Amino acid sequence: MSQPSQQDEIVAEQANLKGQQAAGIEPVIEARGLSQGQIVRKRFLGHSGAIVGLVVFAIIFLMAFTSVGYAGIPGWWKYTHEAVSPLANDGAPTASLWPLAWGEHPFGQDRIGRDLFAMTMRGAQQSITIMVVIGLIAGLIGVAVGALAGYFRGWTEAILMRLTDIIIIIPALLLAAVMAQFAGRRDEGSWFASFASTNGVLALGIFLGLISWVGLARLMRGEFLTLREREFVDAARISGASNARIIFKHILPNAVGVLIVNVTLTMSAAILTETALSYLGVGVKSPDTSLGLLISQNQEAFTTRPWLFWFPGLFIVLICLSINFIGDGLRDAFDPRQKKFNPKKARDTGSPLAPGQTPVAAQEGSAGDRAAGGGAASGDKGA
Repeated sequence: MSQPSQQDEIVAEQANLKGQQAAGIEPVIEARGLSQGQIVRKRFLGHSGAIVGLVVFAIIFLMAFTSVGYAGIPGWWKYTHEAVSPLANDGAPTASLWPLAWGEHPFGQDRIGRDLFAMTMRGAQQSITIMVVIGLIAGLIGVAVGALAGYFRGWTEAILMRLTDIIIIIPALLLAAVMAQFAGRRDEGSWFASFASTNGVLALGIFLGLISWVGLARLMRGEFLTLREREFVDAARISGASNARIIFKHILPNAVGVLIVNVTLTMSAAILTETALSYLGVGVKSPDTSLGLLISQNQEAFTTRPWLFWFPGLFIVLICLSINFIGDGLRDAFDPRQKKFNPKKARDTGSPLAPGQTPVAAQEGSAGDRAAGGGAASGDKGA
């Protein structure tokens, strides 16, 4: 009996692919002739949740930074977050869905006449700025600490991991309160007090970034501990590559999936942390505003003017969800082993399953039978 021909192997492979689709398993995207960047981009664009999150975040970003202006650049909205105007519609939102109308103050006004849309957009600016600063600082420090600890081991790992443990056990809220106390002492003339009092949002983002890298450092250390023992790292050492080249050119690109996912989750958690700090009075201070500060300032008006909570809270939820969906899509894009199971497709096939057999096992078995049958047929033909 002759061996299966190449054509029979191709037929068996196609039958296996059809069996996956029939069982509800979404096959891995065909990677032949595509670069790594093209594969990642194709998988990300195929993730519907990530695309929706990206669109929502882009809309919020454009609205926040173009409506009320930023860094001295004027925006297209006629009110600022500090401007006071007479109450219209008793401060209630003037926007409506039917009939469709935007009105003078679409999100309403607070009790002194400030436009809530302008304040919400300014708060979204501050929250997004803090989120980006925290993501950059926490990402850089976490990658550096985790890479050095996981690659060099020994006393380097011991010192860096004990430093990580110390930072983990210190409450973030306590450190934030201390920072806010020092930042409020302008008469002392210290550089920290001067910087924090004039750049409150940036100072808060830097501070939170300096204590938010510990989780990423632990994950990167674990990745480097695993990847440093792989064959391609040994080959790089034998070829004479330096430690820096091995870390940045060989190991780090293979850990970029863990890096991006954790950074996006850290940025999403930063929104909630900033909201909590501003709510407790140790975050963004008046006359500036943030989404958390808006909720804190209007907590007593919840029963009489609930829209003062609806819109800041809605934007907090939308920003956090969009960032999480984007991170989920990036995880799937950078992990080629991800496969999606579609139970609807599995039910529509109507193929009976053996007791205790899963759809995956069923499709693997049917594909194997097809491959064996194809090989036997070609063997009989060859005989």
